[in-house]
Amino acid sequence: MPHDPIRLADTRGWFLKAKEDLRGAEIDLAAVPPLLGDILFHCQQAVEKALKAFLTWHDHPFRKTHDLVEIGSNCMEFDSTLEPLLRRAAPLTEYAWKFRYPGDASAPTQTEAEESFKLAGEVVKAVFSRLPAEVRP
Repeated sequence: MPHDPIRLADTRGWFLKAKEDLRGAEIDLAAVPPLLGDILFHCQQAVEKALKAFLTWHDHPFRKTHDLVEIGSNCMEFDSTLEPLLRRAAPLTEYAWKFRYPGDASAPTQTEAEESFKLAGEVVKAVFSRLPAEVRP
């Protein structure tokens, strides 16, 4: 039975955005000097959008939030094997806002950015692998 074309398109749209955020992080990492705050923001966004793609595919509504713990717990209702990876990714939540505005936040480190980029890539890949090939961009 063919998949619902609207759900397919919506899921694919979220994944395209997740891939764009990973690409943005990769470009920021290659910049001289690297744009560390932007890398971390894009990593959080990539994970958030991949998880929202997963929920979209499973026709599970979600509220507008950047909280990866909340979004991830919704995803685990459909696939509990994601839990260890999503636990590791949960701290990325704060990058949705931490370095986006002037203030008291300490500067991110190169190591923090590189590790977050690797982790975001793992999460996006893991989520992609759990959905039909037709939804992958």
